Amino acid sequence: MPSVPPTRIRGALAAAITPLRDDGAALDEAAFAPYVAFLADGGIDGVLALGTTGEGILLSATERRRALELFLAPARGRLPIVAHCGAQTTAETAALAAHAAEQGAAGVAVIAPPYYAFDEREQLEHLAVAASACAPLPFYVYEFAARSGYAIAPATVERLRERAPNLAGLKVSDTPLAAVEPYLLEGLDLFVGSEALLWELPAAAGTVSGLGAVFPEVVADVVRDPSGPALERAAALRALLARRFPAAAKVVLARRGLPVRPDVRAPLRPLAADERATLEQALDALGA
Repeated sequence: MPSVPPTRIRGALAAAITPLRDDGAALDEAAFAPYVAFLADGGIDGVLALGTTGEGILLSATERRRALELFLAPARGRLPIVAHCGAQTTAETAALAAHAAEQGAAGVAVIAPPYYAFDEREQLEHLAVAASACAPLPFYVYEFAARSGYAIAPATVERLRERAPNLAGLKVSDTPLAAVEPYLLEGLDLFVGSEALLWELPAAAGTVSGLGAVFPEVVADVVRDPSGPALERAAALRALLARRFPAAAKVVLARRGLPVRPDVRAPLRPLAADERATLEQALDALGA
């Protein structure tokens, strides 16, 4: 169905996991609805589906389309869903973006394709085609140099604005603060990947948080008051999960009562028994 351009999202967005089964070989379709309800009940303001935490780049295009539909169906009227549509080729990225718009997603985010160090003209054309494919849906540049292998320069984002009137903002997962500040561009919403940066960047529109996929209530509290104790709790929880995301996230979701299996898509691997025991002991110590 054609989408109606929604109001821009602000606040706490969960970078959602993608429920899998059969050792990560298939989508666990029955787990999507309860997971979306869990995020909504946790006070989150929106969801980024199929991003880094969601293993999107490891899924086939068919699986990504189906997974997005499984996120959208239970979220209607409860949570806006932004679809990560970044893929290795421009054609596949644009096709995923068009599908997201057709299905009624609240926005599209695209990370730069990894492996080749694409120059500015290549980056600009790739992003412009993707933005056009989902227009007038809000389009977000997903900047994460550690994953793509290179940065999308702020100047490239400014040039993209001339080509893509639906450019709404950026999700910047870079750290530290000095790497993020140049992306505070007038008229564009900036979402940070690290919740701690909200204290240092009060002009940010919010966070797209992997931690929010597991502890949505904690991240929602951080966005409401980044100077409060929730920020310390978020930092402690993030430190426990960071080394083995998203495998650790899925273990914790099951511990929290969600029907989420520990399965991840190879070459990612699930937690080993000793890793799981260490994680659970640490969570017990934190009262999580």
